[in-house]
Amino acid sequence: MRMRSLQAVCGLAAVAVLSGANATAAPPLGSHTEKWINLQVGDCVADLPPADLSRVTVTIVDCSTAHLAEVYLRAPMAVDTAIANVANRDCTAGLAPYTGKTLDSGQFSINYLIDSNQDRTAANPLPSTLICLLQAGNGQPLTGSAHR
Repeated sequence: MRMRSLQAVCGLAAVAVLSGANATAAPPLGSHTEKWINLQVGDCVADLPPADLSRVTVTIVDCSTAHLAEVYLRAPMAVDTAIANVANRDCTAGLAPYTGKTLDSGQFSINYLIDSNQDRTAANPLPSTLICLLQAGNGQPLTGSAHR
């Protein structure tokens, strides 16, 4: 069974509120939609999935255009650790290697998604995937990749 967890961190409001995206707006030119569980490091997104699971896709755009967030870490997680404190720790630790900046710099804020593809009949020690996304610390759209 595939479960989804969306957690806003660093004092941010829920991601659905942060996106400010109009669900009826046309996607930007040169963009495409993708299931959020398929996001990869370096993907820049114009929107994020709503917390109510009413949409499972996001709009991926070229990082040179204005975007809401950028995927900077994708990591496996053990079933017993797919919780907020581990996700916060891992996403915070993964920011500096990708951007050269720490969360304390205030330049970025972080959010994450957890894809829990748990098959209780299989002996898979790492059934969940942590997907960490960075956003501008000031809440404005990003332009360009944050990758150093």
